[in-house]
Amino acid sequence: MRDPAKLRAFELADQLVLAIYNVTKRFPKDERFGLTNQLRRAAVSVPSNIVEGCTRSTQVDYRRFLEIAYGSAQEVRYQIGLSHRLGFVDRKLCQPTEQLATETCRVLNGLITSLR
Repeated sequence: MRDPAKLRAFELADQLVLAIYNVTKRFPKDERFGLTNQLRRAAVSVPSNIVEGCTRSTQVDYRRFLEIAYGSAQEVRYQIGLSHRLGFVDRKLCQPTEQLATETCRVLNGLITSLR
């Protein structure tokens, strides 16, 4: 079994979850069941799928879960930008979170590519 804690992708994904929760605390209350919920769920999905993939016995299954994590990370990238455009979060707070999401995607993509 693989140890997700040893993966840079997992470290970044974990940091991304914390950043998203911090950013979404500032969202309007009426977005609690809208974009706030969707963004948090997508963010949590990234490290969760990495962890689940690490428990799989085949490389094909492992890669499949990493691909799901990658898709969720891309979803977070889009949604944090959307949140800024909707005026829920200012650029100063949004930009580091977007950069973290982009780096998470980059590292995940590299890991997925190495498994092909």
